[in-house]
Amino acid sequence: MALRVLVVPDKFKGTLTASQAAQAIAAGWQAIRPNDFIEMLPMADGGDGFGEVIGHLMNAQPQECLTIDSAGQTRSVTWWFAPTARTAIIETAQANGLALLTSNQYHPFQLDTFGIGALLKAATGAKAHRIYVGLGGSATNDGGFGLARALGWTFWNSSGTELRAWNELRQLTHVQEPSQKLPTTTDLVIAVDVSNPLLGPSGATRMYGPQKGLLESDLRMAEDCLTRLAHVTEQLLQHDYATEPGSGAAGGLGFAFRAFCGGKFQPGAEVFAELAGLAQRIDSADLVVTGEGAFDHQSLMGKGVGTVAQACARAGKHCLCLAGSVCIEPKDIPGEDFRAFSIVPSIGDLEYAKLHASECLRQLATRVAREV
Repeated sequence: MALRVLVVPDKFKGTLTASQAAQAIAAGWQAIRPNDFIEMLPMADGGDGFGEVIGHLMNAQPQECLTIDSAGQTRSVTWWFAPTARTAIIETAQANGLALLTSNQYHPFQLDTFGIGALLKAATGAKAHRIYVGLGGSATNDGGFGLARALGWTFWNSSGTELRAWNELRQLTHVQEPSQKLPTTTDLVIAVDVSNPLLGPSGATRMYGPQKGLLESDLRMAEDCLTRLAHVTEQLLQHDYATEPGSGAAGGLGFAFRAFCGGKFQPGAEVFAELAGLAQRIDSADLVVTGEGAFDHQSLMGKGVGTVAQACARAGKHCLCLAGSVCIEPKDIPGEDFRAFSIVPSIGDLEYAKLHASECLRQLATRVAREV
């Protein structure tokens, strides 16, 4: 019997975009089941690829903005705009992404989020009434200090000296608001794929700083800087933004979009699900195939694959996950109608899988299709 199959994968980080993953799965599936109708729906949950995926869903056109990356190098960055809906989509990693930098070329104390300010100004300059901002894939740990400075906020020490680097924030005593803030008519949605606070053991610095190059000896200083930023900002704005889930996203960039830009957090997977009409598409499918690079416990904590799995469970639909690796015990996989399959080691080892990601995923899809 021919099936209607919804193929809705996330990116395979570092190897395949969500669109490339969808194409590989569809090709492998149709090699065995050519009569099935396949609908491809690449997804994003706020990290890398968010702009392209959400932009496509909204029929938004790519725009170019000249700005700088996290190391201060001039860069032309893409954002997306849908004129009819007056909606802009920004993927912050286009400006401050870790993937843009040569490995170990810069220390995180040398990097900041200043370049993202030009993207936000471009979107508001186009008179966008709503802006979706996807966080993730960042090289920075500055608490959004650079972004705030780009938008006109100034930061001062007790001697009246303006602070211009985030690793000076331990000296911070006063924050001055800009004369002109973002338009109050703009609805800013901060799409996050993590729920970490800014500070503490699960905060931006201690949880993700080492992945970006912070050494063990750097962590206390970095944490002190962000703690001071949070404290002085709270005194000025009379609200503790640092404890809000998501404020630690992208090295504290979530904190800055909340405190200095007036944005509101929303899980990126939820943003995607709403704009894509995911529930309705799942209802129309006989089978759902999702996927990502590594399927683990974090996948089930508000990320894309977990969101798809939960939606399938609500709809009573069978869901298959095709992943690079599966790092979760079968007993922990939700529901009887959810199954996970991995490239490593069934198709090849990790090195081979990374070098031949598309072909490996296609082969895995072919194997799984034989079992349906």
